[in-house]
Amino acid sequence: GNAFWDWKNMPYSGGIDITRYIGKVLDIKLDLDYTRLRYPAESGTFTGSGQRFKAQTYGAGLGFKIKAPINDDFFLHPYVLVEPGFAWVTTDRYASPTAPNSFTRFGTFTGQVGGGLDFHLDQNAILYVQATQAYLQANDGRLDGIDNNATTFWNKKDRYLNFSAGVRANLGQAADTDGDGVADYLDKCPTEKGLPSLQGCPDADQDGVADADDRCPNTPAGVRVDASGCPADSDGDKVPDYLDKCPNTPSGAQVDATGCPLDRDGDGVPDFQDRCPERAGPASNQGCPEIKAEQQQILKEATKYINFDFNKATLKASSFPRLDQLVQILTEYPDYSLSIAGHTDSKGDDTYNLKLSYERAAAARTYMLNKGIPAARIEARGYGETKPLADNATAAGQALNRRVDFDPYLTGETSAAEVKYGPAPTVAELLKGQAQLPAVKKAPAKRRPATRR
Repeated sequence: GNAFWDWKNMPYSGGIDITRYIGKVLDIKLDLDYTRLRYPAESGTFTGSGQRFKAQTYGAGLGFKIKAPINDDFFLHPYVLVEPGFAWVTTDRYASPTAPNSFTRFGTFTGQVGGGLDFHLDQNAILYVQATQAYLQANDGRLDGIDNNATTFWNKKDRYLNFSAGVRANLGQAADTDGDGVADYLDKCPTEKGLPSLQGCPDADQDGVADADDRCPNTPAGVRVDASGCPADSDGDKVPDYLDKCPNTPSGAQVDATGCPLDRDGDGVPDFQDRCPERAGPASNQGCPEIKAEQQQILKEATKYINFDFNKATLKASSFPRLDQLVQILTEYPDYSLSIAGHTDSKGDDTYNLKLSYERAAAARTYMLNKGIPAARIEARGYGETKPLADNATAAGQALNRRVDFDPYLTGETSAAEVKYGPAPTVAELLKGQAQLPAVKKAPAKRRPATRR
C-alpha cells in the first residue's frame, strides 16, 4: 500500500493555502488541496497480483510553519511544516482488466510533515517549493485495496509524498505600530517613527545614521559623517572636515582650532617641520634663526686667534677673548652645536700629530664647557696632518696647516667637521695606512725658538 509514493507513480495535484504571520519563527497555515493518486501510473497496467487503483483526495489542514531564525528581509527562508488535517477520499480498485471496479468513498484524519524554501521576491510576492509526506489514518489497504499487514506505526497506514511549488501573495497590510511605513516585523524601532532606509529607525539630524547608533546626534545639516554619525575627519587631527581649513594635515602634526598646523614662532614654517618651533627662522634653515653675518665671521676667523704653547695643548691667555666670544654666540643661539677640529703640519710623527691635534681641540672645548655651555653641544676632533690647507713644503704653508677650526651646525644634524673633512682618523687607521705605503723618511725638525705650532 506504500509503493505509490515512488516518483514514477506521481500524478498532479493542486491547492490553495492562507498563511498568517505570528512571529519571526512561526506562521499558522490553513491549507485546502486536491490530490490525484494512481498505481501503477500507466493506464491499462496491473500489478503482479492483478491489482491496480486510482484515487482522489480532497483535504483540509491547519498546521504550523516553523521558520529558520533569519532576518525577515533576507531573500531565502527555509522552514519545516507540521500540519494535521482531514481528507475525503474516493477510490476505484480493479482486480483485473475485465473485473468490475470497486468504488468507495471514505473520510479520514491526515497528517503532513515536510519542509520547504521561501524565496522573497519582494514585500508582496514569495516563490516557494515544498515537499511533504502525507499520512492517512485509515486502515492500510482502504486506499489501494492491498493490506501489507505491517505492525510498525509508520508502515501500517497508507502514505504518499507530495511535491509542490507556487507563489504566495501578501494580502492586507502588515502591522505598523508607529505608522512610519515600515512593517513591525521589518522595523528595528517599531515604536518610534523612522525612515525606511534605516529599517524604521529615526534620524534626528538627517545624517544617514540612526539615532540609536549616532554618537554625534546633532551634526549640522549637510555635513559628511562617518559610520558612527560624527563629522568626517579625513586627516585625523580632531578638527572635522567642515571646520578644517587644512584638511590634509600630516598625521601627528599639532593643529590649531581651524585644523591648520601650529606655528608657534610665526615664521611660516609649521611646527611639525620646524627644527626650532619656538624661535623664528627661514624655511631654508629648517625654521631656525640664522647666525648673523658678523658672528659667522667671528667663528670663521677664530682659528687665527687661538694659540697654544709650542708642541703642547696648553691654551695661551691670548686665546681667551675669542673663545669668550664663541661662548656668547652659542648662548645666543641655543639651537646650534659647535664642532672643534684640530690640525697640525706634517712635521714629526703622524700618530703624535693626531694626538696633539685632538688634545688642542679638546682644550678649547673644555674652556667653553667651563663657561657653562652643555657638553652635548660641543664636540672635539683631531685630524692631525691629514687635512692640510696649504703645501707643507713651505713654512707659510705649515703655519696655515697648524690650526683649530670652529664650525657651527644645527643640533641633531651631522657634525660640521664631518661634513667638511669626513670622519676623524684613528691611530690604528694611520698605522694601517702607513703599512700600505712605501716608507718615506721625514726630515728631522730643526730646532728653533718657540713659536705657535
